[in-house]
Amino acid sequence: MLTKNMAVEWAKHNVQVNGIGPGYFATEQTKPIRVDGHPFNDFIIGLTPAERWGNPEDLQGAAVFLSSKASDFVNGQIIYVDGGILATIGKPANE
Repeated sequence: MLTKNMAVEWAKHNVQVNGIGPGYFATEQTKPIRVDGHPFNDFIIGLTPAERWGNPEDLQGAAVFLSSKASDFVNGQIIYVDGGILATIGKPANE
């Protein structure tokens, strides 16, 4: 809601406010749980349609888009970079 509220407030000043919603990413902090056989690792890989953790480089495209002229009329949005994991929420496990 912060993104949406700021977008509405600042739009009249030609300022666009958007966000990037990252999924589960491979970082030093997640390294201990990103091993084969770890229950959380297996859960994330199994739930993510891309069948992998994200790499920090995967965020670059969204960041470049939002900082370019191509997004001048995009405002108040969250671009999810999550390998499709949010698309699986609420779906039965066998689909």
